[in-house]
Amino acid sequence: MEERLQKVIAKAGIASRRKAEELIQAGKVKVNGKVVTEMGVKVSDTDEITVNGQSIKQENKVYYLLNKPRRTICSVSDEKGRETVLSCFEGVSERIYPIGRLDYDTSGLLLLTNDGEFANLMMHPRYHLPKTYNVTLSGVLTDDMARILSNGIVIEEKKTLPCDVEILERSVNRNRTVLNITIYEGRNREIRKMMEYFHCEVTRLERTHYGFLDLGKLRQGEYRKLRMFEVRKLKDMVTYKRPSSEI
Repeated sequence: MEERLQKVIAKAGIASRRKAEELIQAGKVKVNGKVVTEMGVKVSDTDEITVNGQSIKQENKVYYLLNKPRRTICSVSDEKGRETVLSCFEGVSERIYPIGRLDYDTSGLLLLTNDGEFANLMMHPRYHLPKTYNVTLSGVLTDDMARILSNGIVIEEKKTLPCDVEILERSVNRNRTVLNITIYEGRNREIRKMMEYFHCEVTRLERTHYGFLDLGKLRQGEYRKLRMFEVRKLKDMVTYKRPSSEI
């Protein structure tokens, strides 16, 4: 059975399908010793595929839930020598990588895997999986502000999707607000920019939920494997038809 080259690379745990396409376009992929730069090339089990000179091999698919510590990078490496989230997985042999990103100073729920297809599914902007964050602000977010925020605000000339806002604590004297916010998209530094819109500064940010998943009793730096029913349920949360280019 033949499959598209980028899909095979993603299945091997090298990268997500989007990243695999970038590797192909950059001339980093060879099939049977020949560089392939075109999309749509199909390969079979008998073809020899190398990425950056390394032969790819199928790995067992693994899925992890990490309570990401603050001051770690959501990457497999960092040119500045900063600690990455992979430092929490010293005993894991598979070549895992984070699904999406949390900021350097943001803690909380992060998924990691070597399943490129699953990663692509979770990160695709059309799928709108809910993600909940606990936010501490320097500043007072009023009920009117929270209502405006929940209906969507314009950031960088684009309106945010409606979100759920729950004020947990508000102190005018301390100039402090604590809230939970559930968003349905994943724009860069979205929550921090949302709060800046109301002249509030985020002093603490933690992702507490991803879809139906939560942190449970995991401390920062601790992780657990996802159960297969959890992986299936995450996939089932994608309720509308996938783009035909991904089938």
